[in-house]
This record gives sequence, structure tokens and C-alpha cells, in this order.
Amino acid sequence: MPVPGMLERPTREQLVRVQYADARLVDDYADGYSGPGPTARYHRSRLHAVDRVLERRCGGALLDVGCGPGMMVRHLLDGRPGDFAVTGCDRSAAMVDAARERAGKEAEFAVGDIGEMPFADGAFDIALAMGVLEYVDIGPALHEIARVVRPGGLAVVTMLNPRSPYRLVEWGLYWPARRVLGGLEEAFHFPRRHGARRTGIKAYAPRRLRHELWRAGLQPEDTLYYDVTALVPPLDRLVRRPPDRPERTVGRGAAAGRLGTGYLIAARRL
Repeated sequence: MPVPGMLERPTREQLVRVQYADARLVDDYADGYSGPGPTARYHRSRLHAVDRVLERRCGGALLDVGCGPGMMVRHLLDGRPGDFAVTGCDRSAAMVDAARERAGKEAEFAVGDIGEMPFADGAFDIALAMGVLEYVDIGPALHEIARVVRPGGLAVVTMLNPRSPYRLVEWGLYWPARRVLGGLEEAFHFPRRHGARRTGIKAYAPRRLRHELWRAGLQPEDTLYYDVTALVPPLDRLVRRPPDRPERTVGRGAAAGRLGTGYLIAARRL
């Protein structure tokens, strides 16, 4: 039981729900796709990785699960005009409003949780889940993705790579150090310049994710690593890098698997 007078630490569910309910946080998320920083580099590399997986797909009904403010939806509408009938779904109404504004009448949208989506069985030829599985109970989420994909259809899921040097340093050293500095600034009444909010992220290694996909009735066919970089925080924020070449930040094999800060798996519905 909590001790009277002490603040309870928020649960993972509360951390996830609060992140993108505020319209200002939605704008911050969309802004993260632009600029020279590591967040924009990561997003652009992930978009390119998804493009690589979808390049041989002629079209069909496509669902973007956890569509956020519609960045992937807009990317598909611009890069593959007319190829896909795109639907976006997100648990945050604020995100769906932003996505609908970004896509106009070129796509359909719905508010819904990945654990219980408002779509019929086998409604889609392709389902994308980008940056979603880290925040949810992965087993039920993958079963629900499998449910809405037709037999023989494709599920493309992404995951942060917990074994990359980048993530090991970021989660083990960089963010904890920022929290400590922020606490010291607050304790000594200095202007608050540091800090890091808790996100509720839980990342899985590729082998574990492939296992969970099999359990959900999804047969893994391809693993692609993205945002391949040798820099770790805070060096990636301090070193001035040349303009991004996303094709150079995506790869397969052991080297890419070690240095990629994220990865995706394409799996076929059995």
C-alpha cells in the first residue's frame, strides 16, 4: 500500500496514455520528423525501412496501427499515390485529429486501442505497427494485428533495438544522468535545463519478437535494421553530421543488427 503523503509512481499504462493526449505533445511528435537531430534521423530511417519492405507490394487495403499524427499516412499518400487504401488508427483522439487534418479526405481514420481495434476480421492486406509495440502488452497486440490482416496478408512491425550500443548508453547512462541533473537543479533552485520524462517503453530483442509473432499466427519473413549509427548519446547530439542519406542507415545482417537503434520484421499471416 502507498504511504500516506507520498506520491505514487505512475503505472506504465498511465505513462503511455498521458503522453499524446495533449495537443501540444502531438505537435512536438510531428516536429520530431524534421530537422538534423537524432530523433528526426531515426524517423526518416524508419520510413525508408518501411518503404524497402513495401516496394514490391502492388497495393491493397493498408492499416497504420498507432498512426500518431499521420506522418506515415502522409508519406504513403505522397510516395505511393493511389496504391493503397489507407486507414489510420490510434488510441489518442488528439493524434487522430492531427492525422485527419494532415491527410484530408485521402485516408480513413478511427480511434481505437491496438488491443481491440474497430475493424472486421481480415479487413486489411497490410498492417503497419510503427513505434507501438514498445508501449503495449505485446502478445494481445500481435494477436489483434493478426486478426485484422487477411490470410496471406502482411504485418510489418517495428521495435527499438535494446541490444544496440545506442540504446544501452541512452537508457543506462544518458537519461538517468539527465534526471539526476534535473533533480539537482530543482533542489538548488537553478533554472531547470535537464530532465527526462518516463515513457513506459519496454523493448524486445529480435529473437523474442519473432517468437511472439509466431505465437500470434504471423510467420516472420524478413528482418531489417534501421537508424544504423556508431554514435551514442550525447555525441550524436553534439557532432554535426552531413545531411541524412536514409539508404545508408538501413541494412541486414550482423553489423547492421548490432548498430541499428531499431528494427522491423515483416511477417505473413498464416
